[in-house]
Amino acid sequence: MLSNLVVAAASQYSTLIILVVFLALMYFLMLRPQQKQQKKHRDMMSELKKGDHVITIGRLHGVIDEINQADKTVTLDCDGIYLVFDLRAIAQVTAQAPQAVTAPAAAEAAKDQDASAKPADDAKPAKNDDAASADSAKAEDTDAKADGDAK
Repeated sequence: MLSNLVVAAASQYSTLIILVVFLALMYFLMLRPQQKQQKKHRDMMSELKKGDHVITIGRLHGVIDEINQADKTVTLDCDGIYLVFDLRAIAQVTAQAPQAVTAPAAAEAAKDQDASAKPADDAKPAKNDDAASADSAKAEDTDAKADGDAK
């Protein structure tokens, strides 16, 4: 009789242990990844700014023109058409708005571009001018020959 009680108690504990293991597995495989994804989406929504390229849950692509935090709405510019959506309608950000570049860094970048572009630009017209002058000289020679043959 005592052994039957021990077996019955052990089976109850094993059922309880299996239930606890099952709940822990469900938490780590289903709930925790979903919470991480929700946190990532909240962070993305808090970093939205004007000029970001976004995609809505309806797969509409646009550029953020205005964000109204009071009404929790966002105005998207879709090729000149301005549409207002709930903030929750933003599914993902495809491209962040460019950051402001400091004036000295921009000036240096412009100088570097000018320096690298000038030699290539100078070389191309010279070749084209030489080719054009050679073509015009050939045309004059043929005209002169034609005139000489006519006389």
